[in-house]
Amino acid sequence: LRLRDVAGYKRDVSAIIDKHNGLSRDVRAGRALLDALPNPVWLRDASGRLTWVNTAYRKAVEAKDAAEVVAGQIELLDSRHRKVVDKALKSAPSYKDRLPLISGGILKSHDVIAINLGDAIAGAAIDVAALETAQGELERQIASYDRTLDRVGTAVAVFNRDQVLTFYNEAYVRLWGHDPAWLKSRPSDRAILDRLREQQRLPIVGHYRDWQQKLLSTYQTGAGQEDWWHLPGGRMLHVVAEQRPDGGVTYLYNDETEKIDLESRVKSLSGVQSETLNSLKEGVAVFATDGRLQLYNPAFASIWKLSPRRLSEAPHIDEFTHDARVLYEKPEVWKQISQAVTSFNDEREAFEGQMVRPDESVVDYAVTPLPDGATLLTFADVTDAHLAEKALVERNEALEATARIKNRFIGTMSYELRTPLTNIIGFSEFLTSPVLGTLNAKQREYLDDISSSSKTLLDIIDGILDLANIDAGAVELKLAPVKAQDVIDQAIAGVREAAARTEMTLDIAIADDAHELTADASRVEQVLRNLLSNAIGFSRPGGTVQVTCWREAGYVAFSVEDRGTGIPKEQLARIFERFESRSHGSKHRGAGLGLSIVKSLVDLHGGDIRIDSEVGRGTLVTVRFPDRAQSSPETAMPETAQYETAKKDREPSAAHDAHLDRTAG
Repeated sequence: LRLRDVAGYKRDVSAIIDKHNGLSRDVRAGRALLDALPNPVWLRDASGRLTWVNTAYRKAVEAKDAAEVVAGQIELLDSRHRKVVDKALKSAPSYKDRLPLISGGILKSHDVIAINLGDAIAGAAIDVAALETAQGELERQIASYDRTLDRVGTAVAVFNRDQVLTFYNEAYVRLWGHDPAWLKSRPSDRAILDRLREQQRLPIVGHYRDWQQKLLSTYQTGAGQEDWWHLPGGRMLHVVAEQRPDGGVTYLYNDETEKIDLESRVKSLSGVQSETLNSLKEGVAVFATDGRLQLYNPAFASIWKLSPRRLSEAPHIDEFTHDARVLYEKPEVWKQISQAVTSFNDEREAFEGQMVRPDESVVDYAVTPLPDGATLLTFADVTDAHLAEKALVERNEALEATARIKNRFIGTMSYELRTPLTNIIGFSEFLTSPVLGTLNAKQREYLDDISSSSKTLLDIIDGILDLANIDAGAVELKLAPVKAQDVIDQAIAGVREAAARTEMTLDIAIADDAHELTADASRVEQVLRNLLSNAIGFSRPGGTVQVTCWREAGYVAFSVEDRGTGIPKEQLARIFERFESRSHGSKHRGAGLGLSIVKSLVDLHGGDIRIDSEVGRGTLVTVRFPDRAQSSPETAMPETAQYETAKKDREPSAAHDAHLDRTAG
């Protein structure tokens, strides 16, 4: 019989069994947990063979069950990746990397984790495709956000919790003029402030370090800051600092210099406009789109006798018209103005009118639609102007009546004087006839004076009649082809006696292409005769008067030039006025009608006249008549060139020069 105490042995065995059962339970729980994971998990033995896989692994390799995977050694990782993992586990206890794996027939990114357990290897593959997609979208949004910030005008700078610059936009670079290469080195917030202070681009403050510390306190306190920086050079910055969720700070810099300057200018302009509006004598009122008074000046209140207190209440247009009817009672006018203010028509038209009030005051008004939908009303008291206009109209009518009476009187008197004057001339010529006997020298001298004076008076009367007829519109031109030589000869014939008395020489030059023009021959002859008469009268005895004719740019021009006393420049402006007669140092003195008649006749033809004169050197008068035959451009020459050509073409024959020598008298 052999006895042995086994109580301790059984206790050890029981403890071992309990521990084994606990480990088995933990293994089953661990595998159940791994099997429930959505990510593939696998175990390998020391030789590298698969010994266990979870359900997610089986689905990833599309196997029927785990036994099929183990039996067939179906790998999730390809051979290249397995070699990399095995090599890594030989030198390290674990391996982790992102690899592209085919899971469920789709290539996806997975974070592969492998752990070397000594006699086994455990691995897992975590699907990160959704994470990569989200991360890519986040990066795209960040890039888009950065591009957007680069385009905004506000300067933006972002610093992380370590006060290091992590982002800035183009506006920030332009604002401070930083070197982009230096900004890419990611300087600190403090370093940037110090650099700006060195470059004298920060506000001038008494204690810079205290100011800087206060600005950087946003990192610690989290409280946002807002300030205005007055920079050297007159720039004004609005600075906002806000803490970010990660502990960093975002700075926003708005350059408000232009805005503040514009606001200042607008206020100044508004003040000037207000002063200008208040100083206007015209009443101005603006009614808003709701029909209420929005703006007015003192003249508006004065014209309609409205109190400032009443106008300050912004009365409606209907209330204003009701008050204004006391001074002007015409409902249709006020209704039209009220409708213009309150109407909603797409096309509103401006209109104006005049109000004659019972107190005999006259007010001009205008209604103008404004672009913003408001309506501008203006009222101008034109009573004085109306009275002055009325007086001027009455005065003008009186002057016109006087002119008509004067012309009628002159015409009547001229006709009445012409008849007896003709008789005087006729009888004086008859008395000189030998039929009545021989006259002594004294009698003949008296008769010659009577004849000469009578003819002079007849010329004056004829001039007055011509002017009266021209003013009355009774002169009709008889246009026909006219020979230039003929009208010049006829004009010379009319002044031949005067030229002979002063021993004058008349020199004629006619251009080859100016022999003929279309005009009223008698009127052209009258123009030239008056010009020649003046030229002879103001020339020195024994002098020369030149008559020239040429064609230029659609005109036929005649000029009469003398070397007489000339006309002072200050008198040239009045030379064509009627009865403007001056001797200019000569013995010649007419009635002052010759040049006035010349200008009127030239104007009737549609031509023009020009006078060039210099005291002591003579006068050149040029008249131009329209060439209705319209010569070709090739034949037209500049005035100066044609004048010179005309002078070269002068022929010293008796027919063209009409030379009166001294012996002929």
